[in-house]
Amino acid sequence: MQDIAQHWQQALPPLLLSLKVATWAIGINLWLGIGFGYLLARKKFWGRELLDTLCTLPMVLPPTVLGYYLLVLVGSRSNLGQWLRSHDIQLIFTWQGAVLAAVVVSFPLIFKPARAAFEQVDRQYEAAAKCLGISNAAVFWRITLPLAWRGILAGILLAFARALGEFGATLMVAGSIPHKTQILSTAIYEAVQAGRDGDAHFLVLVVSLICLAVLLSVSALAGGKVPQDGLK
Repeated sequence: MQDIAQHWQQALPPLLLSLKVATWAIGINLWLGIGFGYLLARKKFWGRELLDTLCTLPMVLPPTVLGYYLLVLVGSRSNLGQWLRSHDIQLIFTWQGAVLAAVVVSFPLIFKPARAAFEQVDRQYEAAAKCLGISNAAVFWRITLPLAWRGILAGILLAFARALGEFGATLMVAGSIPHKTQILSTAIYEAVQAGRDGDAHFLVLVVSLICLAVLLSVSALAGGKVPQDGLK
C-alpha cells in the first residue's frame, strides 16, 4: 500500500496537468472542429477538398514534425513569436504551449467526425424549419447540431484521449519540466530513462485505464442510433 501511495504521489501532478491540457485543447477544438466541419459539410467553394486535406494533415504527420512547425511558428525567431513576446505571451516551455500542441494534434479527430455527422443529417429537416421562418442560426442549434451530436461527441472523446497521450509535439514545444510542463506521456518517458520502472508501470496503467474508458464510451455511442425521424 505504501508503494501505491508513493506511485500515486508521483503520478498525480502529471495526471492533473494532462487533464488540464486535454480539457483546454478540447474546449478550443470543440469550436474549431465543429465550425470547420459544418463549413465543409454545407458549403461548396473552390479549394474545399484542399482545405479538408490541410485540416486532416496533423492526423498523419509525425508529432515531432508538428512540434517543429510549431517551434518555427511561435518561436522567438518568428515574427509571430516576437509579437507574442512583445505582449508578454510565452508559449515555449509553458503549459500553454502544451495546450497548443494538443490542439493541433487532436483537431482532426473532432473535425472529421463532425463533418461526417453534419453530412449525414437529412437536409429536409433544415429546409422545413427554414420554411417555417426559423433563422439559420436557430436551425443549426435546434435541428442540425442535435441530430449530429452523437458523431461529434465520439470525436470529442477520441480527441480527448489523443490530447491526453500526446508526446512528440508536446515535448518539443513545452518540454518536460516537473510540476510545470510534464504531462503523463513525458513523465513515463522520464521514468523509463531514469530506471524508475515502478513509476513507469503505474503511469502506464493510469493512461491505459483512461483510454480504455474513452474507447468504451465511443463504442457505446457508435452502437446507438442517431434519430433521423425528428428530435427526441
